[in-house]
Amino acid sequence: MTIFLQSLDYQLWHIIVNGPRMPTRIIDGVVSPKPENEYNDNDFRMLQLNSKAKHVLFCAVGPNEFNRISSCDSAKEMWDLLGVTYEGTNQVKESKISMLVSIICNIKVVFFRNI
Repeated sequence: MTIFLQSLDYQLWHIIVNGPRMPTRIIDGVVSPKPENEYNDNDFRMLQLNSKAKHVLFCAVGPNEFNRISSCDSAKEMWDLLGVTYEGTNQVKESKISMLVSIICNIKVVFFRNI
């Protein structure tokens, strides 16, 4: 998926990994969201890339996953949700590793008893 997104537009992958960059402005040293009527071409391009990334992800998943991610506001949220769904959290990964290590140890014990 990474290569596919990068082949469409390298910034698509950047937006999925880091999230969209919302247009901002600086007034008297304070950063605030930029009103839509002040957006320039680059601001619109960045917002369009997030929509394009969301579209690619929508097209790449099945109906069950679509229902799961359709309420997300950004492509990053969608990607993170899919990651947790299919890869699990770090806690789930550690639990799976512990379970596999235990299974391997049990197999070794059974194997060496039979020798």
